[in-house]
Amino acid sequence: MWKSFDWVDLFPTKKSFIVFVLYIGFSMNHGLLVKLSQDKGIYTYNIVSVILMTEFMKLFISLILYLKDNPLNSIIDQTRKNYTVIFLYLVPSILYCVYNNLAFVNLSAFDPTTYFIFLQLRVILTGIVYQCLFKKDLSKIQWLSLILLTIGCMIKELKTEDGIRPLSNGYLTSLLLMFIQILSSCLAGVYNEYLLKEGQGIKINIYIQNMYMYFDSILCNFVLWITVKYENDHYTSDIDLFKNKMVLLLVLNSAIYGIVTSLLIHSLNSIMKVFATAIELVFIAVLSWVLFGYPITLQTLSAVFIVSCSVIIYANNPIKKTAPPLNHSKHLTNI
Repeated sequence: MWKSFDWVDLFPTKKSFIVFVLYIGFSMNHGLLVKLSQDKGIYTYNIVSVILMTEFMKLFISLILYLKDNPLNSIIDQTRKNYTVIFLYLVPSILYCVYNNLAFVNLSAFDPTTYFIFLQLRVILTGIVYQCLFKKDLSKIQWLSLILLTIGCMIKELKTEDGIRPLSNGYLTSLLLMFIQILSSCLAGVYNEYLLKEGQGIKINIYIQNMYMYFDSILCNFVLWITVKYENDHYTSDIDLFKNKMVLLLVLNSAIYGIVTSLLIHSLNSIMKVFATAIELVFIAVLSWVLFGYPITLQTLSAVFIVSCSVIIYANNPIKKTAPPLNHSKHLTNI
């Protein structure tokens, strides 16, 4: 079994492995920082404003990274040639807008470990969409790893002492919102990967594509910011957000996390992205116990064990990637 293991199939370059590790770290920090920013499970700030700040930060970082090796006027030239891509990115931008806002909502309803375990259910959805869109059939072994991962995710919610958790209206609503978040992530990730690898965006510099999507995301969140009326007195003013160190740290981490996510999709694929999130379950369970006092139960240990087994199975049977064109490879070498 282990003789057939080939790290090159999983990580074609050293940079792809570094991006993989960074994704795990920043993704884990995001959930913990959101939880730490709450006051007894309640947000004292406007979450849409925080997400808007994050998108502006992502746009700024992408611009700086692009200008490091390219002139400013090249952005205008590429946009004139590929202006339709900006409109194509509206689809994942809307989906990510839904995902990002629901992330705050769901992290107030679930503890970090449960939240991240539920997120792993997107593996099944991603596998199905990936198979349909890229016409790459998943093998029986790959489907086995996905099913094992799903089982591991569900075990966390079992209660051996009191039986299965009762399905109250509030809990069902939380599950529904969680499912919508998962579905948004799945569709946005795979659609984004299609644009970057198979669609019109394949010949465009990665940072230009990022700027397109972040610009569209700013528009989507701005519309939401105007539409939704926050009348809760617990919210601080948007100006005071710049005085909140925890919120600023959250914005910075989320911005870098978004950039790293786009790099991960370029260097690997959406399936590896969700398995990266699965690996962080081990760390999130321990840190949730240390920071918030959430106990590590038998269900947690069982879930982590099954998820780890599914990762090992998948690691020995990864999806084979096709080599990108030379001009696209040049962009990747600058990452």
